[in-house]
Amino acid sequence: MKINKPTIKQNSANLAAVLCVVGTLAGCSSIQSASNEFKDLTVAPAPDAGFIADPQRQTKVSYLPFQKVWIDPSFNKNNYQEIIISPVNTQYMQQMDWLHNMSSAAWFGDVQKDIKELAEYFRNQIITDFRQDPNHRFTVIETAQQHKAPALRLEIALIEIDPSTPVLHAAGWAVVGGGTAANVVNQRRAAFEARLRDMQTNKIVATFADRNAQDISPLDLTNLTWYGPAKGIMDNWAKEFVAVANRKPGEVVTSNVAFTLKPF
Repeated sequence: MKINKPTIKQNSANLAAVLCVVGTLAGCSSIQSASNEFKDLTVAPAPDAGFIADPQRQTKVSYLPFQKVWIDPSFNKNNYQEIIISPVNTQYMQQMDWLHNMSSAAWFGDVQKDIKELAEYFRNQIITDFRQDPNHRFTVIETAQQHKAPALRLEIALIEIDPSTPVLHAAGWAVVGGGTAANVVNQRRAAFEARLRDMQTNKIVATFADRNAQDISPLDLTNLTWYGPAKGIMDNWAKEFVAVANRKPGEVVTSNVAFTLKPF
């Protein structure tokens, strides 16, 4: 019988991940994976939110870290030297079910303020990572009037952030029920949709969307804000944008998925 070692290795890693999640109460410590296959196994794509006009033409591209991608066949990133990072759109996040189910109107207002600050944090992190890129792949400019070379505009919409459950309990609001698995494992996720636009022609040359998870934990009091895990996800996304910009032919850019499993 022929033994496929790569397949066995991959299946073993997948099994270890599943067993670690199932064995949370036994005190399994942590898993850190930089694998697009691992991410496909553990994080389902977010439903289309509407920021991307033609989401049905997106597919999974194995060498990119994002779950849904469309690239214009005529697009060549090597033709561009500058990039603008637009303010991050948050209007789709206002539709999150858990946000509208909260009992406290005052806290609802605070969350709306937090969402705005998260959008600013995400944009600033992307700008910082591009400016600190040792390869200096793109020059970040603030306005179209500044550009002196062919430029791209990155337009992003945050479409989902799952709250940190302990904080919601502390605020007097949390979903009751939801099944044993939901009560034991608290998965914190965030998702975005994005467009890449040619500033010269105003044509959209690529779209991509992604959802990722920062950690899974039955009880985690280290994140003292409802959005705490989201910043870690955004940090990873910013690094991935720079890595994709620097990607060489044949290179695979992987996505980090972190699980912190803590016993009660």
